[in-house]
Amino acid sequence: MIQRTVHLYQQAYRGLSPSVWLLAGVMLINRCGTMVLPFMTLYLTQHLHYSVERAGVVMAIYGLGAFVGTFLGGRLTDRFGFYYIQLFSLLFGGVALLGLQFVTDFYMLCGSVFMFTLLGDAFRPANQAAIAYYSEVGNRTRAFSLNRLAINLGWAVGGGLGGWIAGISYNLLFWTDGLTCLAAGIVLWFCLPVPARIPAPNANPDDLHSVTIGTKSPYRDGLFVAFVICSCLYLITFMQLFSIVPLFFKEVMRMSEGTIGSLMALNGLIIVCLEMALVYSIEQKKRAKTSLIVAGVLLTTLSYLLLASTSKIALPAMTIALIFIVFGTFSEMLAIPFIQSFTVERASPATRGQYLALAGMSGALAQTLSPAIGSQVVAHFGFSIHWLVIAGISLLSASGFWWLGRKLATKPLPEADALV
Repeated sequence: MIQRTVHLYQQAYRGLSPSVWLLAGVMLINRCGTMVLPFMTLYLTQHLHYSVERAGVVMAIYGLGAFVGTFLGGRLTDRFGFYYIQLFSLLFGGVALLGLQFVTDFYMLCGSVFMFTLLGDAFRPANQAAIAYYSEVGNRTRAFSLNRLAINLGWAVGGGLGGWIAGISYNLLFWTDGLTCLAAGIVLWFCLPVPARIPAPNANPDDLHSVTIGTKSPYRDGLFVAFVICSCLYLITFMQLFSIVPLFFKEVMRMSEGTIGSLMALNGLIIVCLEMALVYSIEQKKRAKTSLIVAGVLLTTLSYLLLASTSKIALPAMTIALIFIVFGTFSEMLAIPFIQSFTVERASPATRGQYLALAGMSGALAQTLSPAIGSQVVAHFGFSIHWLVIAGISLLSASGFWWLGRKLATKPLPEADALV
């Protein structure tokens, strides 16, 4: 069993170029320092003594900056190339993060947070473009998988260390996060060669034979727009993990920052250890993507119903928190990879960038709405009602994905091929 697992991972990552591994290493360094986001709500309420409503506004601004940064990053990458946008994002984003700890005025903080996330999230589309450039058609999916593995491993390390550091000093979180961001930029600068040329959008010679499959804009693809809306609803519920859930663990379950950080790290460790094997085994069974997404979203619904029933369940707080993290992590592993693969397969090579951009912006929109909705509901109705509202949004998302599966099953090929 162990030998088969080792062989599986060896085959999965064999043949990737050194530049792809370097990009994954840069991502790992960057994500190991991602400590501010999981504790931002606690920092705002416990350290700066903001109200929950004001903290929610700041977190919403955080998401808005990510939305704009993702859009601008994609446009600037096409204009100036992925190398310089990645380098600019890491270096200037790191400097902005170091300065963020010295801003305490609410309106100044909102502006500073917006600028930091705008600079930081421009990195995402540039990094994806770099992975596509340095990989080959036959191993491109595996190259993206390696990058996701680096993200989650870094998240696990950063979340665990972040809780310990937050227990010492919140300001130390900003120093650690900012300096690792700068370190990732320096590694990229010295180790990744500047590409000799940057291919024009949709000009990959390996893809030119299939450009004529279809050129429908994602904004005119009604079923995909519905899919993006359902994805956004799901991500609104999922991203509670980074805003309201830490606050709930702190204020209701009376957990320390170190314990909260360990629970955040557990999420990343489970993904690193199990996601590749889980996704691979599911793919072998040729299950419908929408049915897998529905199953994942329903797990999220159950996890928030569990939090809503905390006061009525005769279980220790840590047990409830562990069950929540496990349910939420398996939900993520079932839903998010197949949402991404659905998006890629829905598009033709000529429109893939537009489809991915629309999906990415829906995620940034969810990152904006998630803390805004959460903070307002918690402030006016309390945590229990909030978790019921979030469970309801999750159930609505699952229903939408189920409906889409039924609609796609009736579509003739090639539109529904490999999607349902």
